[in-house]
Amino acid sequence: EKHISIQRHLADLEKLADLKEGEFTMAVSQNTDLHATDEKKPCPLCPEEKFKACYSHKLHRHLQNLHWKVSVEFEGYRMCICHLPCRPVKPNLIGDQTFSKMGAHYHCIICSATITRRTDMIGHINRHVNKGETESRFITVPAPKSREVLKESATDVQVLPNYSTPQKTDSYFNPKMKLNRQLIFCALAVLAEERKPIECLDAFGATGIMGLQWAKHLRNSVKVTINDCNENSVTMIQENCHLNKMKVKLNTKEDENHEPMGDGEENTDTIEVTKMDANVIMHLRSFDFIHLDPFGTSVNYLDSAFRNVRNLGIVSLTSTDISSLYAKAQHVALRHYGCNIVRTEYYKELAARIVIAAVTRAAARCNKGIEVLLAVALEHFVLVVVRVLRGPSPADDSAKKIRYLIHCQWCEERIFQKEGNMVEENPYQQLPCDCHGSMPGKTAVILGPLWSGALFNTGFLRRMLFEAVQYGLDEAQPLLKTLVCEAECTTLKHLSTHSPYDENKQEECGVYIKTPNTSAESYLVHGKRKSDEVIRNAAKRQKSENSAEHPAFYYNIHRHSIKGMNMPKLNKFLNYLSEAGYRVSRTHFDPMGVRTNAPLAQFKTILMKYSTPTYAGGQAEGPLHLPEDIQAGEQVQAAADGKAEDAEFLEDEKSGVSATVLAKDYPTCCAAD
Repeated sequence: EKHISIQRHLADLEKLADLKEGEFTMAVSQNTDLHATDEKKPCPLCPEEKFKACYSHKLHRHLQNLHWKVSVEFEGYRMCICHLPCRPVKPNLIGDQTFSKMGAHYHCIICSATITRRTDMIGHINRHVNKGETESRFITVPAPKSREVLKESATDVQVLPNYSTPQKTDSYFNPKMKLNRQLIFCALAVLAEERKPIECLDAFGATGIMGLQWAKHLRNSVKVTINDCNENSVTMIQENCHLNKMKVKLNTKEDENHEPMGDGEENTDTIEVTKMDANVIMHLRSFDFIHLDPFGTSVNYLDSAFRNVRNLGIVSLTSTDISSLYAKAQHVALRHYGCNIVRTEYYKELAARIVIAAVTRAAARCNKGIEVLLAVALEHFVLVVVRVLRGPSPADDSAKKIRYLIHCQWCEERIFQKEGNMVEENPYQQLPCDCHGSMPGKTAVILGPLWSGALFNTGFLRRMLFEAVQYGLDEAQPLLKTLVCEAECTTLKHLSTHSPYDENKQEECGVYIKTPNTSAESYLVHGKRKSDEVIRNAAKRQKSENSAEHPAFYYNIHRHSIKGMNMPKLNKFLNYLSEAGYRVSRTHFDPMGVRTNAPLAQFKTILMKYSTPTYAGGQAEGPLHLPEDIQAGEQVQAAADGKAEDAEFLEDEKSGVSATVLAKDYPTCCAAD
């Protein structure tokens, strides 16, 4: 039975003291004296030495003010404070006498623990609720409390309270990561079109939402394994599988207690649920597709992921340790990734290249190379999707793309260091800017090591966009369109719309595409792929695409704007750069970023040329602008030769504003003037 201090109503507590219901209220309304007929009664929750027996009206106030008023409520029950000798306090020795003090406490309705303070009792109950332990062992008829069911992409999942706070729940579910799950699904759908069936692993299942979406939409094309090391999460995954009418295979034995499929059709989809450490299951088994989404960094699981992943398989990883990747905790980035970074205007792309460099080193340790298919860095996560190329030659080629970056802290110019082991006498000569010669002290820092290769594969992104349209993933489509434009370094209006799946081609992006004339047997020979031929084709493709590789990094248009000038609209500025003969596109890393192969000096020149003065009513200072007789060809030649002389500090007669700022920001233009 439950403890007597746990009651639903105050009247139930009064009954324990033999107080008739409404006795005190009736006596007050009739203005009668209870002392004549009433007997003294003790408090049921206090010992005799603490609270002596008293009349009903005094006992009623005592129960209401001392016990009931400071109670803790849970599902209609009140856990009142108890002074009975349930929780003895260590006795105090004073002289020859021993005083045994009984401490006030609460009795937990769920686990029968005794808690001293009210705030501690509230926290104790909340911990039970966060773990899903809401049924009391004392309540004979517990109040039914159903778990919240969320729906995403036609998949239902049950979640625990505080499901979006990983520190307070075992089954973490973040609704803000919906876009991340859609991108991973599109990548898996593209791989499923290349060869069937494929074995895929969700190494950190939590609620199992991602693996359920794979199995529900791709059906027989994939064999899904959902893993988690937490027992409560494994139980939750099994319940969500039954909720979506999926069979569960647990510990190599099929669960016979599955729900009926309904609609007269039997769903043959089976999801395997395992309870292992992620490193263990990736060491024991081989997979075609592996997704890693731990809480924080994923570097601890990269070696295991690349150890047994099959050739031409895909490894995707989501890193949520953005404080270190986005240069807010630089010492953590150095500890986890071995990279030296600072906060720059292109910090999101810097984070993606840091993760890819760690992936490349892990794959190279397993004699495997990588081909980056997709790299996305948004507010909450960094997503990287790579294809695995088995062999020491691809591993060497990938490892050579890890370089250091020279970053100028004055003008934000940047360039990757040249290949080779020889020590540069003056590394500043590699930078296109001349800040080191015109500014005092050391003006540049070395960042990295970073991935210096491409971040996107255009053909793979086009097929992902096709799958997103086919499955109705509306949130992923705008981002994928931006990624395709960014990979091709073109604007959206110039984006070609031809079908990504060409039946006449059996090879695209270094992999085989299944056509009606081919079968799965042509890709699988006793579990082994035709790796040599595919790797040769991939190498040829990479050599042919090196010239068309998108430019590294981007410039923020606001970062390089001039005070007192109105910048042109971003789309118009892209057209101006394109008319000047440069490749240009927008970037998903920064909504105001411009990815272009134009040097920073020419970028600033064109921005200044098409900026208009900002006039306020009757302002005395005129705008700063370049003289009209400076031609773009002369500016480009001056920037390329680096022979611009020191700018003279001129003063406008009308405005009285010196050209110091202009000379500092645009040394080439001022020198030409």
